[in-house]
Amino acid sequence: MKKNTIILAFLGIIMSLSTLQAQKLYTYPIGVQTYTFRKHFPVKGVEKTLDLIKELGFTEVEGSSNGIGLEEYKKLCDDRGISIPSTGTDFNELIKDPMAVVKRAKTLGSKFVMCPWIPHKKGQFSLADAQKAVEVFNNAGKVLKENGITLCYHDHGFEFQPFEDGTLLDYMIKNTNPQFVSFEMDVLWTIHGGGADMPVKLLKKYPGRFKLMHVKDLRKGVKGDLTGGTPAENDVAVGAGQGNWKQIIKLAKKGGVEHCFIEDESDKELENIPLSIAFLKSL
Repeated sequence: MKKNTIILAFLGIIMSLSTLQAQKLYTYPIGVQTYTFRKHFPVKGVEKTLDLIKELGFTEVEGSSNGIGLEEYKKLCDDRGISIPSTGTDFNELIKDPMAVVKRAKTLGSKFVMCPWIPHKKGQFSLADAQKAVEVFNNAGKVLKENGITLCYHDHGFEFQPFEDGTLLDYMIKNTNPQFVSFEMDVLWTIHGGGADMPVKLLKKYPGRFKLMHVKDLRKGVKGDLTGGTPAENDVAVGAGQGNWKQIIKLAKKGGVEHCFIEDESDKELENIPLSIAFLKSL
Protein backbone atom coordinates (compact mmCIF):
# COMPACT_ATOMS: atom_id res chain seq x y z
CA MET A 1 0.00 0.00 0.00
CA LYS A 2 2.80 2.38 0.91
CA LYS A 3 4.53 1.59 -2.35
CA ASN A 4 1.40 2.43 -4.35
CA THR A 5 0.96 5.66 -2.40
CA ILE A 6 4.53 6.71 -3.15
CA ILE A 7 4.11 5.91 -6.85
CA LEU A 8 0.88 7.89 -7.02
CA ALA A 9 2.49 10.84 -5.25
CA PHE A 10 5.44 10.74 -7.65
CA LEU A 11 3.09 10.65 -10.66
CA GLY A 12 1.24 13.62 -9.20
CA ILE A 13 4.45 15.64 -9.00
CA ILE A 14 5.32 14.76 -12.60
CA MET A 15 1.85 15.80 -13.77
CA SER A 16 2.09 19.08 -11.85
CA LEU A 17 5.46 19.87 -13.42
CA SER A 18 4.09 19.03 -16.88
CA THR A 19 1.13 21.32 -16.30
CA LEU A 20 3.42 24.17 -15.25
CA GLN A 21 5.57 23.63 -18.35
CA ALA A 22 2.50 23.55 -20.58
CA GLN A 23 1.35 26.85 -19.09
CA LYS A 24 4.68 28.58 -19.67
CA LEU A 25 4.07 31.23 -22.31
CA TYR A 26 7.52 32.49 -23.28
CA THR A 27 9.33 29.47 -24.71
CA TYR A 28 11.63 31.20 -27.21
CA PRO A 29 15.41 30.96 -26.76
CA ILE A 30 16.69 34.08 -24.99
CA GLY A 31 17.99 36.25 -27.83
CA VAL A 32 19.39 39.77 -28.11
CA GLN A 33 19.96 42.34 -30.84
CA THR A 34 23.65 43.22 -30.55
CA TYR A 35 22.91 46.94 -31.06
CA THR A 36 22.07 46.75 -27.35
CA PHE A 37 25.84 46.44 -26.73
CA ARG A 38 26.94 49.13 -29.20
CA LYS A 39 28.89 50.93 -26.46
CA HIS A 40 30.56 47.75 -25.22
CA PHE A 41 32.05 46.34 -28.43
CA PRO A 42 34.39 49.32 -29.13
CA VAL A 43 35.63 49.47 -25.51
CA LYS A 44 35.74 45.85 -24.34
CA GLY A 45 36.34 44.26 -27.73
CA VAL A 46 34.29 41.57 -29.45
CA GLU A 47 35.41 38.60 -27.37
CA LYS A 48 34.76 40.15 -23.95
CA THR A 49 31.45 41.58 -25.11
CA LEU A 50 30.37 38.16 -26.34
CA ASP A 51 31.45 36.78 -22.96
CA LEU A 52 29.14 39.32 -21.33
CA ILE A 53 26.30 38.38 -23.67
CA LYS A 54 26.75 34.73 -22.73
CA GLU A 55 26.95 35.52 -19.01
CA LEU A 56 23.66 37.39 -19.22
CA GLY A 57 22.02 34.20 -20.48
CA PHE A 58 21.66 34.83 -24.20
CA THR A 59 21.95 31.92 -26.64
CA GLU A 60 20.96 33.79 -29.82
CA VAL A 61 22.02 37.11 -31.30
CA GLU A 62 20.89 39.23 -34.19
CA GLY A 63 23.39 41.58 -35.73
CA SER A 64 26.58 42.09 -37.70
CA SER A 65 30.13 40.89 -37.06
CA ASN A 66 30.88 44.10 -35.11
CA GLY A 67 33.99 45.07 -37.02
CA ILE A 68 35.80 41.74 -37.36
CA GLY A 69 35.81 39.07 -40.06
CA LEU A 70 32.60 37.12 -40.53
CA GLU A 71 34.23 33.72 -40.12
CA GLU A 72 36.07 34.83 -36.97
CA TYR A 73 32.90 36.28 -35.48
CA LYS A 74 30.94 33.13 -36.26
CA LYS A 75 33.60 31.00 -34.53
CA LEU A 76 33.66 33.24 -31.46
CA CYS A 77 29.88 32.89 -31.19
CA ASP A 78 30.01 29.13 -31.78
CA ASP A 79 32.63 28.75 -29.04
CA ARG A 80 30.20 30.37 -26.60
CA GLY A 81 27.14 28.40 -27.66
CA ILE A 82 25.60 31.45 -29.33
CA SER A 83 23.83 31.16 -32.69
CA ILE A 84 23.14 33.97 -35.18
CA PRO A 85 19.73 33.23 -36.71
CA SER A 86 19.36 36.76 -38.09
CA THR A 87 21.65 39.46 -39.40
CA GLY A 88 21.08 42.90 -40.87
CA THR A 89 21.38 44.69 -44.18
CA ASP A 90 21.13 48.20 -45.55
CA PHE A 91 18.26 49.17 -47.88
CA ASN A 92 20.67 50.29 -50.59
CA GLU A 93 22.61 47.02 -50.39
CA LEU A 94 19.39 45.19 -51.20
CA ILE A 95 19.19 47.27 -54.37
CA LYS A 96 22.83 47.08 -55.42
CA ASP A 97 24.00 43.61 -54.40
CA PRO A 98 21.49 41.19 -52.83
CA MET A 99 23.92 38.30 -53.42
CA ALA A 100 26.40 39.98 -51.07
CA VAL A 101 23.63 39.91 -48.47
CA VAL A 102 23.13 36.20 -49.13
CA LYS A 103 26.84 35.47 -48.80
CA ARG A 104 27.12 37.32 -45.47
CA ALA A 105 24.07 35.57 -44.05
CA LYS A 106 25.31 32.14 -45.08
CA THR A 107 28.74 32.78 -43.58
CA LEU A 108 27.13 33.70 -40.25
CA GLY A 109 24.71 30.80 -40.41
CA SER A 110 21.72 33.17 -40.51
CA LYS A 111 18.39 32.08 -42.00
CA PHE A 112 16.93 35.59 -41.75
CA VAL A 113 18.10 39.02 -42.90
CA MET A 114 16.38 42.12 -41.59
CA CYS A 115 16.35 45.61 -43.07
CA PRO A 116 15.72 48.21 -40.32
CA TRP A 117 15.18 51.42 -42.29
CA ILE A 118 13.73 52.83 -45.50
CA PRO A 119 15.42 56.07 -46.65
CA HIS A 120 13.02 59.03 -46.64
CA LYS A 121 12.84 62.70 -45.73
CA LYS A 122 12.62 63.10 -41.98
CA GLY A 123 9.00 63.11 -40.87
CA GLN A 124 7.76 62.73 -44.44
CA PHE A 125 7.49 59.00 -45.19
CA SER A 126 5.24 58.93 -48.24
CA LEU A 127 3.32 56.56 -50.48
CA ALA A 128 6.12 56.89 -53.04
CA ASP A 129 8.64 55.77 -50.39
CA ALA A 130 6.43 52.80 -49.52
CA GLN A 131 5.99 51.88 -53.18
CA LYS A 132 9.74 51.94 -53.78
CA ALA A 133 10.27 49.80 -50.69
CA VAL A 134 7.75 47.24 -51.92
CA GLU A 135 9.58 46.99 -55.24
CA VAL A 136 13.00 46.67 -53.61
CA PHE A 137 11.84 44.13 -51.03
CA ASN A 138 10.03 41.98 -53.60
CA ASN A 139 13.03 41.91 -55.93
CA ALA A 140 15.69 41.33 -53.29
CA GLY A 141 13.46 38.99 -51.29
CA LYS A 142 13.13 36.72 -54.31
CA VAL A 143 16.92 36.48 -54.65
CA LEU A 144 17.31 35.76 -50.95
CA LYS A 145 14.55 33.15 -50.89
CA GLU A 146 16.08 31.34 -53.87
CA ASN A 147 19.20 31.02 -51.73
CA GLY A 148 17.46 29.81 -48.59
CA ILE A 149 17.28 33.18 -46.77
CA THR A 150 14.16 35.04 -45.62
CA LEU A 151 14.09 38.84 -45.89
CA CYS A 152 12.27 40.70 -43.09
CA TYR A 153 11.50 44.40 -42.90
CA HIS A 154 11.80 45.84 -39.38
CA ASP A 155 9.19 48.55 -38.78
CA HIS A 156 10.35 51.78 -37.16
CA GLY A 157 7.17 53.72 -36.43
CA PHE A 158 7.19 56.17 -39.32
CA GLU A 159 5.30 53.66 -41.52
CA PHE A 160 2.06 54.29 -39.63
CA GLN A 161 1.17 57.28 -41.78
CA PRO A 162 -2.58 56.97 -42.54
CA PHE A 163 -3.35 55.57 -45.97
CA GLU A 164 -6.76 54.54 -47.35
CA ASP A 165 -8.44 52.42 -44.65
CA GLY A 166 -5.18 51.70 -42.82
CA THR A 167 -1.55 52.82 -42.87
CA LEU A 168 1.43 52.73 -45.18
CA LEU A 169 2.65 49.70 -43.25
CA ASP A 170 -0.59 47.95 -44.19
CA TYR A 171 0.12 48.93 -47.79
CA MET A 172 3.59 47.36 -47.63
CA ILE A 173 2.39 44.17 -46.01
CA LYS A 174 -0.41 43.77 -48.55
CA ASN A 175 1.77 44.54 -51.58
CA THR A 176 4.89 42.55 -50.76
CA ASN A 177 4.93 38.93 -51.90
CA PRO A 178 4.58 36.74 -48.78
CA GLN A 179 6.73 34.09 -50.47
CA PHE A 180 9.67 36.49 -50.58
CA VAL A 181 9.09 39.14 -47.90
CA SER A 182 8.30 38.81 -44.20
CA PHE A 183 8.45 41.30 -41.33
CA GLU A 184 10.14 41.85 -37.99
CA MET A 185 7.96 43.62 -35.46
CA ASP A 186 9.78 46.04 -33.20
CA VAL A 187 7.27 46.30 -30.38
CA LEU A 188 8.51 49.65 -29.05
CA TRP A 189 8.39 51.32 -32.45
CA THR A 190 5.06 49.70 -33.29
CA ILE A 191 3.59 51.20 -30.11
CA HIS A 192 5.34 54.54 -30.67
CA GLY A 193 4.00 54.91 -34.20
CA GLY A 194 0.68 53.09 -33.98
CA GLY A 195 -0.44 53.09 -30.34
CA ALA A 196 -0.30 50.63 -27.44
CA ASP A 197 -2.78 48.24 -29.04
CA MET A 198 -1.10 48.16 -32.47
CA PRO A 199 1.21 45.14 -31.88
CA VAL A 200 -1.78 42.96 -31.00
CA LYS A 201 -3.83 44.35 -33.91
CA LEU A 202 -1.10 43.62 -36.46
CA LEU A 203 -0.39 40.11 -35.18
CA LYS A 204 -4.10 39.32 -35.40
CA LYS A 205 -4.52 40.96 -38.80
CA TYR A 206 -1.49 39.42 -40.51
CA PRO A 207 -0.82 35.92 -39.13
CA GLY A 208 2.23 34.38 -40.74
CA ARG A 209 3.76 37.64 -41.98
CA PHE A 210 5.87 38.41 -38.89
CA LYS A 211 8.79 35.98 -38.52
CA LEU A 212 10.97 37.96 -36.10
CA MET A 213 10.36 40.28 -33.16
CA HIS A 214 12.30 42.89 -31.22
CA VAL A 215 11.15 42.59 -27.63
CA LYS A 216 11.24 46.20 -26.43
CA ASP A 217 8.98 48.29 -24.25
CA LEU A 218 8.01 51.96 -24.33
CA ARG A 219 7.80 53.92 -21.09
CA LYS A 220 4.27 54.36 -19.76
CA GLY A 221 2.77 57.76 -20.43
CA VAL A 222 4.86 58.42 -23.54
CA LYS A 223 2.73 59.45 -26.48
CA GLY A 224 4.35 58.42 -29.74
CA ASP A 225 4.48 60.03 -33.15
CA LEU A 226 5.56 59.22 -36.71
CA THR A 227 9.18 60.35 -36.47
CA GLY A 228 10.73 56.95 -35.78
CA GLY A 229 12.65 58.47 -32.90
CA THR A 230 12.30 58.87 -29.13
CA PRO A 231 14.73 59.73 -26.30
CA ALA A 232 16.76 56.80 -24.96
CA GLU A 233 15.19 57.03 -21.50
CA ASN A 234 11.83 56.02 -23.00
CA ASP A 235 13.19 52.52 -23.67
CA VAL A 236 12.42 50.61 -20.44
CA ALA A 237 12.73 47.03 -19.22
CA VAL A 238 10.26 44.68 -20.86
CA GLY A 239 7.12 44.49 -18.74
CA ALA A 240 7.61 47.96 -17.26
CA GLY A 241 6.10 49.81 -20.20
CA GLN A 242 3.03 49.88 -22.43
CA GLY A 243 3.29 46.45 -24.08
CA ASN A 244 0.49 43.92 -23.56
CA TRP A 245 3.08 41.16 -23.42
CA LYS A 246 0.91 38.16 -22.65
CA GLN A 247 -1.19 38.84 -25.70
CA ILE A 248 1.78 39.81 -27.86
CA ILE A 249 3.75 36.63 -27.10
CA LYS A 250 0.68 34.42 -27.36
CA LEU A 251 -0.16 35.83 -30.81
CA ALA A 252 3.50 35.78 -31.89
CA LYS A 253 3.72 32.06 -31.20
CA LYS A 254 0.38 31.39 -32.86
CA GLY A 255 1.22 33.58 -35.86
CA GLY A 256 4.61 32.13 -36.75
CA VAL A 257 7.19 34.41 -35.13
CA GLU A 258 10.30 32.20 -35.01
CA HIS A 259 12.83 34.29 -33.06
CA CYS A 260 12.54 37.04 -30.48
CA PHE A 261 15.41 39.38 -29.65
CA ILE A 262 15.54 41.70 -26.65
CA GLU A 263 16.79 45.10 -27.76
CA ASP A 264 17.55 47.88 -25.29
CA GLU A 265 18.46 51.29 -26.69
CA SER A 266 18.58 52.98 -23.29
CA ASP A 267 21.69 53.97 -21.37
CA LYS A 268 20.77 51.45 -18.65
CA GLU A 269 21.00 48.25 -20.68
CA LEU A 270 22.86 46.28 -18.00
CA GLU A 271 20.17 47.21 -15.46
CA ASN A 272 17.27 46.56 -17.79
CA ILE A 273 18.35 43.29 -19.42
CA PRO A 274 18.16 41.07 -16.30
CA LEU A 275 14.76 42.57 -15.52
CA SER A 276 13.55 41.94 -19.08
CA ILE A 277 14.75 38.33 -19.06
CA ALA A 278 13.18 37.68 -15.64
CA PHE A 279 9.87 39.15 -16.81
CA LEU A 280 9.78 37.03 -19.98
CA LYS A 281 10.59 33.88 -18.04
CA SER A 282 7.79 34.71 -15.61
CA LEU A 283 5.13 34.75 -18.32
